[in-house]
Amino acid sequence: MLCAQVTSVNGTVDDLFVRFGADLFDLQSTADHTPTLWVDRGNLLEVLTHLKPRFPMLLDLFGIDERLRQHKPAAAADFTVVYHLFNLADREEIRIKVAVSDADSNVPTAVGVWANANWYERETWDMFGVQFSGHPNLRRILLPPTWEGHALRKEHPARATEMEPFSLSEEQQEQEQEALLFKPEEWGMARATEDTEFMFLNLGPNHPSVHGVFRIVLQLDGEVVVDAVPDIGYHHRGAEKMGERQTWHSYIPYTDRIDYLGGVMNNLAYVMTVEQMAGIVVPDRAKVIRIMLAELFRISSHLVFYGTFAQDVGQMSPVFYMFADRERLFGIIEAITGGRMHPAWFRIGGVAQDLPRGWERMVREFIDAMPARLDHYQIMAMDNSILKRRTVDIGSYTTAEALEWGITGASLRATGMDFDLRRDRPYGGYDQFEFEVPLGHKGDSYDRAVVRVEEIRQSLRIVRQCLDNMPEGAYKSDHHLTTPPPKERTLQDIETLIHHFLNVSWGPVIPPGEGSFPIEATKGINNYHLVSDGGTTSYRTRIRTPSFPALQQLPLISRGFMIPDLIAIIASIDFVMADVDR
Repeated sequence: MLCAQVTSVNGTVDDLFVRFGADLFDLQSTADHTPTLWVDRGNLLEVLTHLKPRFPMLLDLFGIDERLRQHKPAAAADFTVVYHLFNLADREEIRIKVAVSDADSNVPTAVGVWANANWYERETWDMFGVQFSGHPNLRRILLPPTWEGHALRKEHPARATEMEPFSLSEEQQEQEQEALLFKPEEWGMARATEDTEFMFLNLGPNHPSVHGVFRIVLQLDGEVVVDAVPDIGYHHRGAEKMGERQTWHSYIPYTDRIDYLGGVMNNLAYVMTVEQMAGIVVPDRAKVIRIMLAELFRISSHLVFYGTFAQDVGQMSPVFYMFADRERLFGIIEAITGGRMHPAWFRIGGVAQDLPRGWERMVREFIDAMPARLDHYQIMAMDNSILKRRTVDIGSYTTAEALEWGITGASLRATGMDFDLRRDRPYGGYDQFEFEVPLGHKGDSYDRAVVRVEEIRQSLRIVRQCLDNMPEGAYKSDHHLTTPPPKERTLQDIETLIHHFLNVSWGPVIPPGEGSFPIEATKGINNYHLVSDGGTTSYRTRIRTPSFPALQQLPLISRGFMIPDLIAIIASIDFVMADVDR
């Protein structure tokens, strides 16, 4: 391959060119300016292994079906496998891409380089049919084992109306049930040793302690966890497939349902990626409004975590107090956006409406009252000796292990890793705010809770700065690709009315290209990688969520503990199954 001519490259790309030769790579230009290099699959593992010391985290791994793409890169073939690597210490990213044909879609596994590649490769095979040679157990992960086809291929239907009406005979139901039976041998597990006969226990997928439709099969020696196999996909709704059939604007409400406790925080990563691809500049007032709403939802999400965490280790009272605070917060959110959990209120270029009269009083009353209530909760929950005995030194992992498994957000900071995208690579106006980044030191279940509790206080601090320094001006960009134009202008001239009609019914046309925009969401790094083929819909919508790798790490941090300890570990992770399964 010939390297594309570019005016400048970063140090990592220069290093790769020196180590392997520039002719080995094709350099692709992207909207987010993340260095993106194509490499032949025969050299893939050598390149990834070389990059591992500098990029200890595999942030994401996913596929793209390129077969119908009109504006695809010169190096692309039928399918692309993308490796998104992250260096948190130097705030550096790089993408490595490998092209494969439909007739020979085989790529060497990267599990030996990054442990968390396991689930990502299973997902890529599940959705695209790309094979990963050497993978320890390549099987479906989001779709049922009996599913036919690969759902994110372009020939697979995107709507139920394109398929035969669903039916399930008794015989088919028995086959489906049989397919779900756990066979330990398929996972390399022995049923017994010379001294012990193991018991296998299904925890979930319907159990209050697993926080959603999540199944984990436990290999037990008495009550001690010997091994565990997380089983996900019960909440999979095809969110990435929906992105291919919705307009850029009408997909916004779908994002709310990913981390359904994060509300408009989900909108933020998506609309900022679209804005980046379209060259849309967001007004300062819209930026601050977005930050205020995002931090209010961070508080709301952490309050749910706080209450359910205490409940899962045996404290019944805190959840009622914290849900009462959450209800008061929802009252403010509803007054501003018209919605509660899923307002879908952010827009490409800004927000849906300006702030209503009286918003300052409601927000100030809430943030003035919350510190004293958090002090009360500290005594009630976090200082409680029983809660501490249930969570201190339970489910610990190091910073190196967290990076290896793709753990981000509060769960990473609980290990002592001082990294927060809002401060270290500020986006959307966060560089104008003062706040601290709470850290733990043990990386155990207790520290994961401590960090999130302190993050509530820091979010209150950010919201107060929004309240005291809200700029004047427009709440949405006047760029022609923002959707839709202000309603009042549609009553004044026919051109604006036509523009409004076309943008709502067909959506804006985003220039060809691709890019992503990682943000510090409620549970860690959330990232939308979007591919535009110059149309009114996304050609590929990839959603990187923080909850997906968090559950993959469960076997590592639960071995040797008892079942009640596992419940405390699950509670401390703060995941949402819709965020896992999408």
